[in-house]
Amino acid sequence: MSVAGTYKAVVKSPMGDQNGTFTVVPGEGDSFTGSLVGSLGSMDVVDGTIDGDTLTWKMNMTVPMPMTLDCEATVAGDQLTGTVNAGAFGAMPLTGQREG
Repeated sequence: MSVAGTYKAVVKSPMGDQNGTFTVVPGEGDSFTGSLVGSLGSMDVVDGTIDGDTLTWKMNMTVPMPMTLDCEATVAGDQLTGTVNAGAFGAMPLTGQREG
């Protein structure tokens, strides 16, 4: 099954659950683009790669403070599970359910 799609996502952050919509759009080869749109705004996928069912990417957060987030997730069926690493703030669990 393709990892492409739109996922209803939740990041368990120190500021509480951050709900959003995560889109995965496969590109050339093993690359992908997309975004995470939530209550703190929109962040584009940077350097997205697909390895089987595993996604790795970065996002540049601006709110509440500028930092680069390193992300990894695995897609199994319609479920997405992984982590968002926020540097000194540590790794935060990421879960998602494919919509549609």
